Amino acid sequence: MPKTILIQLDCDPQPSTFDAVVAVDAGADVLLRHGGVTPATVEPLVHGAMFTRGGADLASTAIFIGGSDVAAAEAVAAKVRATFFGPVRVGVLVDPNGANTTASAAVIAAARHVAVGPGCRACVLGGTGPVGQRVARLLAGKGARVTIASRSAERAAEAAGRIGKAASGAAVTAASGAVELAAAIAAADVLVAAGAAGVTLLDEPGRRRAVAARVIIDLNAVPPAGIAGVVATDKARQDGQATVYGALGVGGTKMKIHKAAIARIFADPAAFLDAEELLAIGERL
Repeated sequence: MPKTILIQLDCDPQPSTFDAVVAVDAGADVLLRHGGVTPATVEPLVHGAMFTRGGADLASTAIFIGGSDVAAAEAVAAKVRATFFGPVRVGVLVDPNGANTTASAAVIAAARHVAVGPGCRACVLGGTGPVGQRVARLLAGKGARVTIASRSAERAAEAAGRIGKAASGAAVTAASGAVELAAAIAAADVLVAAGAAGVTLLDEPGRRRAVAARVIIDLNAVPPAGIAGVVATDKARQDGQATVYGALGVGGTKMKIHKAAIARIFADPAAFLDAEELLAIGERL
């Protein structure tokens, strides 16, 4: 059997070392790293993956798409998908900025303690960022009523509308003003902070408004905490009526999903793994 080759297509000038280390730890024999990849430049790289091996050997080549700009990575992913034809394709994992694996891990953590589905209310703070949008999308896809919170009313409304269209029947609303946000926090069964590193989105008085919360997850690993009182290492810590997770507390699940996904794209050349597929992988772990 030929060596497994993972082709890392990164939209940043320097490919992510984090993603490279995970790829090696996940068992890729050879890692080919390309930075500064765009939709205009990616096609020859994909052709190189498609046409150098044939038959069953093609399954030993796979593609990882990453980068800190999620929109740019999604555009590259769309071009990669369009380049394939018939059975001539390789497995693909899309996880820019770790957004998809992190969001999947957060939803899995919440579902351990709350029935995430119709009747569940969730509020995602920093919900217009890459991870926040994925968390909202995955929760809404399971039937939860989701509120996206942001300082920008325009961005929150845009994100809510986009997710609502993508997930048929999803109940996604936006909150930006103080009154709207306070109401969303007070009603939420699941509260997730997915803002920028080192930015507090919910201080102690704000957290006291989360009277219905059964699960509180802060995905910020850099002090200060995104939600007051949550520590990065918290993992299913009971705090009053809520079960609390920090970034490192969901990190173990994220890493398991990431490694399992890499194994999957080598096992199935037809696999094209985005947020929903990664959530399904995590739920089976």
